[in-house]
Amino acid sequence: MKIAVPLEGDLVAEHFGHAPLFAIYEPRSEGVEKRLFPPPPHEPGVIPRWLASLGVTHILCGQMGMRALMFFEEFGITVVSGVPPVPADEAVAEFLAGRLRVEPRICGHGGHGGGCRH
Repeated sequence: MKIAVPLEGDLVAEHFGHAPLFAIYEPRSEGVEKRLFPPPPHEPGVIPRWLASLGVTHILCGQMGMRALMFFEEFGITVVSGVPPVPADEAVAEFLAGRLRVEPRICGHGGHGGGCRH
């Protein structure tokens, strides 16, 4: 299992596609290995393809657009959206322990109230 988390500082990014950095977590017998990567340019399908090439199996994020969700589904990557902007290390630890509470959010890029304004 490899878990990707888009970051804003050390927090889970609110919007997947605008994150300046990604953390990739890999649980191992001696603990969880964490590596940081800058993403490739944000274009349809590029980030899903890139994360799949890194062996990512899961993504924890705040919001994600429907198109990105469909790309990840094609690559067999499970998306967990609705993660609040908490420290990424804590979100991953809670996810691995089966205690991460989320309210899935899909970004439609519209002007709807309370959601994504991108």
